[in-house]
Amino acid sequence: MLQFSISHTDTQSSARCGLITTGHGVIETPIFMPVGTLGSVKGVQQEDLEKEVRAQIILGNTYHLYLRPGIEVLQKAGGLHRFNSWNHPILTDSGGYQVYSLSHRRKIREEGVTFQSHIDGSTHFFSPEIAIDIQRAIGADIIMALDECTPYPCEYDYARSSMGLTHRWLERCCQHFDHTEPLYGYRQALFPIVQGSTYKDLRKISAETVASFGREANAIGGLSVGEPAEEMYEMTELVCGILPKEKPRYLMGVGTPENILECIALGVDMFDCVLPTRNARHGLLYTARGIINIKNAKWKEDFSPIDEEGPCHVSRFYNKAYLRHLIHSKELLGAQIASLHNLSFYLWLVGEARSHIQAGDFLNWKNQMVKEVQRRL
Repeated sequence: MLQFSISHTDTQSSARCGLITTGHGVIETPIFMPVGTLGSVKGVQQEDLEKEVRAQIILGNTYHLYLRPGIEVLQKAGGLHRFNSWNHPILTDSGGYQVYSLSHRRKIREEGVTFQSHIDGSTHFFSPEIAIDIQRAIGADIIMALDECTPYPCEYDYARSSMGLTHRWLERCCQHFDHTEPLYGYRQALFPIVQGSTYKDLRKISAETVASFGREANAIGGLSVGEPAEEMYEMTELVCGILPKEKPRYLMGVGTPENILECIALGVDMFDCVLPTRNARHGLLYTARGIINIKNAKWKEDFSPIDEEGPCHVSRFYNKAYLRHLIHSKELLGAQIASLHNLSFYLWLVGEARSHIQAGDFLNWKNQMVKEVQRRL
């Protein structure tokens, strides 16, 4: 079973670091998880994820993997780990985010959600039970309960109704999960998801409800969907104050480097986001000194390393002018180099957070680093 041990806590904030033990290895927290929507982190080989990025866990997307390559293929392969040759922990979402992002293609009812494939328009149905079965077949170490992620802004009555549906779906997910077995010889953990939009009373009710299920960890959803950062922090702090301290807390879809640092201080242990790879493909690079838009003309004849102090060797090996040329030319190598750089920075950042929590000076370091990582270079 998934286990979590806290090794250090910060005396000036709610930050902590620890270890999550899964069937495919140990994860050091706080941790950032690269997003591998189709079983692949875009443009990055698994070997580079291990050796350069030093990723400890990646994500797969239930909705997308269900459509392609399909569950039958994954089962015949022996699960996603064997299919994509990633022998480390994997987390899959439930498809609930697609309920939100594909709003023009879906219909929600008590039984589940019916949606149209973005590939060919074919109709499919996810119930809480089906979402569990699909994730059993994918074989992720951590699987998510089916939920509805509400948009921002969201009317109070809709947020309350949606939260109630998410809680009823959670009960069905837990019942089905507990009456089925993993398929590939290792245990899986089911994470419930707190919803409630940006309404304090709803978030409190949802956090208390989720905690009452007593699962091995808990997630916070429905944030980073367009609300101001301060509202995201306010909701995160409220929920972290209710969810059990002895269990991991996963803030879904967050975020920028400063978002991650601030939410580590609020007690979050796990993060994921598409920003480091998505922005990399458009030439936006994150560094400890600030943000570089490599497309800008100022870098055209800058032959210094992309980041001479960066944690990834490609950042020190290639120069800015060359990377700018690749990005402008839409060469695939440019997206690959930039993605490796950004992912390495994100993993470096959470690693530094761990080190400063252990050293006892996290809050001072965080406050200074938040200023640095937002700066435009």
